[in-house]
Amino acid sequence: MAEKKESLMGGFKAFLMRGNVIDLAVAVVIGAAFTNIVNSVVKGIINPVVGAFGTKDLESYSSCIKDSCAVVNGEVQGIQLQWGLVLSAVLSFLITAAVVYFLMVLPMAKILAKRAAHDKAKEGVAETMEISELEVLKEIRDHLVSQRGPATGTGSGTGTGSGGGSGTHPTS
Repeated sequence: MAEKKESLMGGFKAFLMRGNVIDLAVAVVIGAAFTNIVNSVVKGIINPVVGAFGTKDLESYSSCIKDSCAVVNGEVQGIQLQWGLVLSAVLSFLITAAVVYFLMVLPMAKILAKRAAHDKAKEGVAETMEISELEVLKEIRDHLVSQRGPATGTGSGTGTGSGGGSGTHPTS
């Protein structure tokens, strides 16, 4: 039994120590803190500005479906739709999405595009170097063959003879 408990805990520890889990936990904590900031901006700035154009705070806007929605003894009579709360939540979402897109997604996409272009250019340079290297080696081979060409008839194959005594001279 103790063996199973240790392996279970070992697996759990390995799961927690994976890089993705730790990164995700950090992202959730930062996201929660950022959500509090956005909610504060919406409640503290946007709702009062919208309320300045209307008669009350944005979250206070509501409509009645049934009856008059009068408050009797602290209870609302009738069926009330609190569309101001929904609109406030939608604004919070839109602000959060805009900040995430413009401050995180868009710059990261640009960085990844630059990296991909750099890698592609680097690959092209490597391929060009490979081709040019091959071309240089072919030119060297062709040059060596052309240097060797006239002397190959003697059978020595080197093309560099000392010129001494092996051939017949017409003057003798």
